[in-house]
Amino acid sequence: MERWVLLSLSLLVYLYLEVAGAGVQDQRGLAGQGNGRRRGPGGAEHNQLQGVGLGRGKRRKAGGPGKGRARGNRDNQRSKPPPGLTRLGSLPHNAGGDGGTRLGSLPHNSGGDGGTRLGSLPHNAGGDGGTRLGSLPHNAGGNGGTRLGSLPHNAGGDGGTRLGSLQHNAGGDRGSIFIESYKSVDERKSNYNVIPGKRGQCVYQGITMFEKAVWSPKQCVTCLCSGGEVVCDEILCPQLRCHYPYTPTGECCPVCMDTVPNDPSDHVNPDPAVPRSQAEIELLLKREEEEHREEEARLLKKDTEKKRRKKQKKEEAERQRSLQEERSLQEERRLQEERRRDEERLQMEKEAEKRQEEAEAAMKEQERKLEEEQERKLEEERRRRHEEDLKENLRELEEEDMEWLLRGDVFQIFPEEPTEEDLLTPPLAEPTEKQEEDGGEEWGVVAHRPGNTLPLGCDISDVIVTCENAQLTNFPPLNIPELKSLSLEGNDITTIPVGAFNGIPNLEWINLSKNKLVTSGIAPRAFKGLKFLSRLFLDNNLLETVPTDLPSTLQELKINENHLKGIEENSFQGLSSLLILELEGNVLNEGTVDHQAFSPLSQLSYLRLGRNHFRTVPQGLPPSLLEVYLENNLIEEISDCVFNQSTNLNVISLRHNRLEESRIAPLAWINHKNLESIDLSYNRLYLVPSYLPRALVHLVLVGNQIERIPGFVFAHMEPGIEYLYLSHNKLDGDGVEPQSFFGAHTSMTELCLDHNQLITVPPGINQMSTLHFLHLNNNRIRTFAEDAICDPENNEDSHIVMLRLENNLIDPRKISPIAFSCVRSYSSVVLKPQWTK
Repeated sequence: MERWVLLSLSLLVYLYLEVAGAGVQDQRGLAGQGNGRRRGPGGAEHNQLQGVGLGRGKRRKAGGPGKGRARGNRDNQRSKPPPGLTRLGSLPHNAGGDGGTRLGSLPHNSGGDGGTRLGSLPHNAGGDGGTRLGSLPHNAGGNGGTRLGSLPHNAGGDGGTRLGSLQHNAGGDRGSIFIESYKSVDERKSNYNVIPGKRGQCVYQGITMFEKAVWSPKQCVTCLCSGGEVVCDEILCPQLRCHYPYTPTGECCPVCMDTVPNDPSDHVNPDPAVPRSQAEIELLLKREEEEHREEEARLLKKDTEKKRRKKQKKEEAERQRSLQEERSLQEERRLQEERRRDEERLQMEKEAEKRQEEAEAAMKEQERKLEEEQERKLEEERRRRHEEDLKENLRELEEEDMEWLLRGDVFQIFPEEPTEEDLLTPPLAEPTEKQEEDGGEEWGVVAHRPGNTLPLGCDISDVIVTCENAQLTNFPPLNIPELKSLSLEGNDITTIPVGAFNGIPNLEWINLSKNKLVTSGIAPRAFKGLKFLSRLFLDNNLLETVPTDLPSTLQELKINENHLKGIEENSFQGLSSLLILELEGNVLNEGTVDHQAFSPLSQLSYLRLGRNHFRTVPQGLPPSLLEVYLENNLIEEISDCVFNQSTNLNVISLRHNRLEESRIAPLAWINHKNLESIDLSYNRLYLVPSYLPRALVHLVLVGNQIERIPGFVFAHMEPGIEYLYLSHNKLDGDGVEPQSFFGAHTSMTELCLDHNQLITVPPGINQMSTLHFLHLNNNRIRTFAEDAICDPENNEDSHIVMLRLENNLIDPRKISPIAFSCVRSYSSVVLKPQWTK
């Protein structure tokens, strides 16, 4: 035991001299200097107390210098120091043996006999023969030897004292070194904080360490994450002067193996590990350094590869985003272009529809004016003929009078010369009581005519009385037996009483149009006494039914623009002489017109039923019918039998209806030998209808949706179609076939193909030898062959009288000189203006 004490004292003296010689270096270690690392407050001895194995960036527990792996209790237990030495470890629970001291940094440690066990907890208790010192400010060493950690003030006990890296230490008895500040109460708090409580994280070589994490970046260096900062301690080993220095496994500093024979501590089992030489240690250090560099190179390469992949991924994402943006931009441009085109197309369609409507309106207005003009001319012609007839009758009467005068056998009373009183304006007649009750009708004011009285505003010429727009409200009483014609148009007459025509029994023509006549206002037999009545006009009134008991001599009846709701079976009873019947502008339909309503009209030749509500052609049309007009109805279908009885039909007008070519029965009119004119304008036709009548001469198909003229559609006609009107349709370059006009080459007189979509002159026109009028204006024709209109090989006389080519895309400079050789005169060719686009 004494030998062991002497050995310990010698070691302590040696350590004291080393500490005194290296005090400055220890102070730098306390201040955190040396190799750029911050050192903990315990210095080398404290690092020895920690007993931490070193690795590569990984925290180790206790053990030798492995490669980042922790070693446990077994390694610490296996590497026991020789007797009389001290083993330091960092495991949670360490048990000290006899004759030595184990120091650990865990909360609970218990010291054994003959040594001292030091822990880092606030309270430690020393065992026999030694003292346990923790990291508290005040610790007291016991007998048998004292180990001091990194506390500011420590006091050594008997038997010897082991010092850390403190600046001031004081020795006690038996060579003990004591710390001068041991008795001081004002102690500094250790800046090497291992007690949990502070929060934070540290980053070391790209690796995030949690608070209080401990690791060994290399051998004999321990680092701690404390308060967000990295604190490292490096173990400094003292110089040994002994014969057998030995570095135990898991330790950083060598120890002496000099032992005294028969030492009571020989019962401690020596460490079985074979001591390593300095060359082996350097080789291991070099190998570990190389491995460390390789690991760093690998980590650097991995990090570089990771950054490269990240950059590549970012570039790929950027490229994909750019491509997506480019695609989106292109899609947006495409959609904008489509919208712009759609808008332009819609605008063009609207403009075309507007022009079409304007053209239709202008055409309707022109047709209306033409009809009015024709009606006016017809009326004037009728009136002229009537006046001529009257004049002829007067002339015959005068001749008879002259004959009587020349014969001398008839006594004649010549009219007296008018006196001055006769030339004066007659006074107003006194109104009767009835006139006063009626408000004093204006017909009470009369113009003087010898033997007759006329209402004011009326005029008489021979046998014609005209009271148009005279503001009459009742039928005027007239007593002119020789009167033939009476016009009361444009008044407010509401009734026709019984006996209204007693004073004018020889009437042949009555015009009651544009009045306010109602069905109940006409007496049942009001017209019965007119034995010579042939024409009756009741247009623009308020009639709901056909007046009854009309004279059998009636030849022309007009009830247009009324409120007729139906025609009964006996509505035309007794009118066998009726030739012309007009019922336009009413509310008639196929359900309100009796099938036998037209049967009594055995001589009817002219029937107008336009501007009604017919969906089909009314049945029961008389066989004598020559012309039927059903325009402006809702007709959608023409059945096989609708015209079967009317085999003498010559003209059919079905313009402004809803007909489609598929709804026209094949046998509807193909066998009508006298049917020469059909008007199907403004329907819903897409093709020129087939099965047209064989005798057809005049066909009007204006204002449809016709896109094609089928081949041979006119081939069965005899002698052939002469007038074909296809204006305002949708014919284009493919819509006219070479055989479309087959059968019409020697009969066609007038062909209208204007206002279509033709891009060239249709084939077959140059073979029409009888063509006089050709309309190709308002198309899209740009050019045409020199023989498209005229056949250069045909030496016959020029036959085209009118050729219209204006409003196309033709460049007159590109027209061949022989293109118009069949035109009678160049002044007959209309080429201007032309479109520029």
